[in-house]
Amino acid sequence: MSHTVTVIGDGGWGTALAMVLNRNGHQVTVWGHDEAYSKEVTARGENFKFLPGVKLDPKIKWSSNRDQVSANTDAFVIAVPSKFYQPVLSTFQGLIAPYASVISVSKGLLDDRRLSDWAAELLEIKQVAALSGPSHAEEVALESPSAVTIASTAIEIATFFQGLFNSPRFRVYTSTDIVGVELGGALKNVIAIAAGVSDGLGFGDNTKAALITRGLAETVRLGVAAGGNPETFVGLSGVGDLIVTCGSKHSRNRGVGERLGKGETMAEIEASMSMIAEGVFNSKTAKHLAGKLGVEAPITDEVYKIIYEGKSPRESMEALLSRDPKPE
Repeated sequence: MSHTVTVIGDGGWGTALAMVLNRNGHQVTVWGHDEAYSKEVTARGENFKFLPGVKLDPKIKWSSNRDQVSANTDAFVIAVPSKFYQPVLSTFQGLIAPYASVISVSKGLLDDRRLSDWAAELLEIKQVAALSGPSHAEEVALESPSAVTIASTAIEIATFFQGLFNSPRFRVYTSTDIVGVELGGALKNVIAIAAGVSDGLGFGDNTKAALITRGLAETVRLGVAAGGNPETFVGLSGVGDLIVTCGSKHSRNRGVGERLGKGETMAEIEASMSMIAEGVFNSKTAKHLAGKLGVEAPITDEVYKIIYEGKSPRESMEALLSRDPKPE
């Protein structure tokens, strides 16, 4: 069955998911705040800033008109970076029809809260699902086989979006543990920055494997304390996403860490990036959440100090390695 879907957010991830939905036969519109850019993407047939080199099907529409993209729409896909979540979604308040289903696909936290909670509040609706998993936009757009998890406390909503997105090249699983799925997707970005720092400092595979493994333990501690199911973190939205984000050439978070490890400043890195690395913003939120819940999060603490306090990456790595020995 074909549905009318609006993707809120014209970045690489929103574009890739729009392509998945379009291939599945749905009528897709991508909303972006810049009218001139939407027109240029339409004319070029390419999201040249955020997903360059990928040809777009002209059936996918591009618009900056909120009223137009919200009318007669069955489903909304929110692909807005956490940093801009509040200002963007506030402008859609009152435009979401009661019958429409909504899913958040951004991987981040905002003021200690999950993005699906923010979306429900800002859009004044009851249920917002979440999608997460190891899924770089570049690979999804080019139909490299990928698998993700869609979660909602209302399983019928998760199942609806599973039917919307699932295809032979984009396999979708469902879950009712939305807390675990969202936190796994958000916290792995912070760990990926640490993995990138290790790369930038020239450390080897042993160091990186240790960071990823201890980073997973840290993620599980924090995720469970926040109400997530520990089993979720060994699934696609946990260890799966952690592996791909810590190791991939496509990972902006790992790339930011690598550049920090090589001696660049955060200001220099941000000035050269056109897309958001969620881990930069979320290291602050994750650190605060860990403190509020009384959870030990040493890797997150050090990433925060590197980014926001200007601590030397080498000193941070030495601080992690010099911690008192303890049972695993």
